[in-house]
Amino acid sequence: MTDKKKPGGERKSSGRGQRDLRVRVKSAKGRKLSSTLWLERQLNDPYVARAKRDGYRGRAAYKILELDDKYRFLVPGARVVDLGCAPGGWCQIAVGRVNALGEKSGKKVGRVLGVDLQEVDPIAGAEIHQLDFLADGADDQVKAWLGGRADVVMSDMAAASSGHKGTDHLRIVALIEAALAFAFDVLEPGGTFVAKVLAGGAENEMQALLKRNFRKVANVKPPASRSDSSEKFVVAQGFRGNGAADAALDEDDDGVDRLD
Repeated sequence: MTDKKKPGGERKSSGRGQRDLRVRVKSAKGRKLSSTLWLERQLNDPYVARAKRDGYRGRAAYKILELDDKYRFLVPGARVVDLGCAPGGWCQIAVGRVNALGEKSGKKVGRVLGVDLQEVDPIAGAEIHQLDFLADGADDQVKAWLGGRADVVMSDMAAASSGHKGTDHLRIVALIEAALAFAFDVLEPGGTFVAKVLAGGAENEMQALLKRNFRKVANVKPPASRSDSSEKFVVAQGFRGNGAADAALDEDDDGVDRLD
């Protein structure tokens, strides 16, 4: 059998000698197919491997890192509230960037306050509290812990999956609305609100509320988000301050950037 050659004399590979470098996970007794597929995806995810190498608690750390690289809201001295902070990747990024440990000489020292329904292992430079943010009085408790204004409110809160995309979308929109109501109460004028949302259409009212109260609103899918995920992130900057919503209604510019 003669070798097939490309023009110029190069051999055309049949591909038989190429190795599939993906890690394959064999099914195991008692383990669901969905669990096997999830494990296989984790083992082959470059962001998962990178997180382990860099000492971050999960791949989600790179989402907030990439958003901050673009929009620059985690600056030294900033006071940050991270809602839905488990397992702690966002807090880890925030601690470093706002200089919460005071390791950047000559820079202002920031503060990071994290809240989650689940218990979160301690993070140097961050104050972590276990709390159901949707419980009655929870927002007042977080305000008491904060003890003043915040420059950034971030929310990566997510409800347990129901298996129905429409229902999951409505649930996460409800979580974002709760986080946004809290942000309106505590944000310093000029502050930033960042939150995850699953695309689905029900967030239109929330987008309108954001553009009335912030000078710039961007809807972004950072590179660290999986391509098959419906998640995106809203980054709202330049909080107009309490009482500014009515005045903002008269502005012609909608202030909204579409998905990058």
